Amino acid sequence: MNRFIILVISALGSAPMLSQAIDVDAAAQTSAARIAVGTCAGCHGASGVSTMPKFPVLAAQRSTYLVDQLKAFKSKTRGDPDALAFMQGIAASLDDAQIAGLAQYYSSQHAHSGAGVAVDSAAATRGREIYENGIESQNVPGCSSCHGSKAEGKVEGPRLAGQHSQYFFSQMTSYRLSLRDAAAMHEIAVALKPSDIEDLAAYIGSR
Repeated sequence: MNRFIILVISALGSAPMLSQAIDVDAAAQTSAARIAVGTCAGCHGASGVSTMPKFPVLAAQRSTYLVDQLKAFKSKTRGDPDALAFMQGIAASLDDAQIAGLAQYYSSQHAHSGAGVAVDSAAATRGREIYENGIESQNVPGCSSCHGSKAEGKVEGPRLAGQHSQYFFSQMTSYRLSLRDAAAMHEIAVALKPSDIEDLAAYIGSR
């Protein structure tokens, strides 16, 4: 039990420091909307809802999280292989105002709901149990403490609700292999069995 509690505290304490929100003027908003529709929509959809499950849903994501991820791609400190070369190139061309504008653009889009998405209902039920309560025997804390009771996201962690199951699974694999630099998430991903991650992915995809 003590180990389980310590891991929950660790997950909260070592969560990535999120950037402060940046004021976005009208010019930056216009520029960001042009970039979102003209460049980003090919993978993420014009409103931030990607139709291909290997690309993340960005709609209604926390703006501070989006700022941090774009800056991580720009500085080449985020290393998940599916996005490495392409996203680094895109982010390198963005200045801080454009990054803030894109974050505001996507965070203001209508949230994507996974309701009705075809998932294994039994897996989703198991995933919900893991999400809400963790797995004490494996020293895995519940996800809601950082990501919200409805997976809506909190200061400590990004929105997960409605994210594609395939993308969620690939990112957990990246954490497991330390391709993404987040010590707390690495420890959690390593403690989870592949079947646990599949169950979580089913639940997240159904939200």
